[in-house]
Amino acid sequence: PEQVLPYALARDIILDNPADLALFDCPCRATMENPCLPLDVCIIVGNPIVDFVLEHHPSKSRRITPEEAVAVVEASHKRGHVSHAFFKEAVLGRYYAICNCCSCCCGAMQAQRNGVPMLASSGYVAALAPEQCLHCGLCAKKCPFSAIALTKDTSEKPLPHIEEEACLGCGICALLCPGQALRLIRDPAKPAPLATGLETPETG
Repeated sequence: PEQVLPYALARDIILDNPADLALFDCPCRATMENPCLPLDVCIIVGNPIVDFVLEHHPSKSRRITPEEAVAVVEASHKRGHVSHAFFKEAVLGRYYAICNCCSCCCGAMQAQRNGVPMLASSGYVAALAPEQCLHCGLCAKKCPFSAIALTKDTSEKPLPHIEEEACLGCGICALLCPGQALRLIRDPAKPAPLATGLETPETG
């Protein structure tokens, strides 16, 4: 399956492949009657895939710099959209694209929310620092996998409860939390992260 990527890991993949990057129109959004915008949010990583896409889909793709690619990922995460790494046997099983997906257009995310496992966890899970929570409920509203629900604490204020099995470690909640009460931690029960060297990835 595709693997979810927190912002820091998506950024590192891009910066590790600075020579060959292209931006491509999202196939899921392109098939929707009223898609989320922008359409060009899929980042193709590495050759020969980049050259193939540019040659065969010139009207839907363009070569971009690492700075442009990182900006696409950052803007997508701030909109509450999730990065996924795509893999292909034809390129030795390694990732070849980072798609930045919304739950309303993305087929894989819709399938995941309907109980069909199309996505693999990033290897991380969200964790709450209750003393920093502002009780705003934004995390529950923005979680793309419906992994956060609000409960009442002793002061009857809403407090996030994280369903760890449903959480895929995308980091959207941590990025958007105004009180910085959420962060990603490594979950040893889940698959190893795609990138290494970041025990607790940044999400902002």
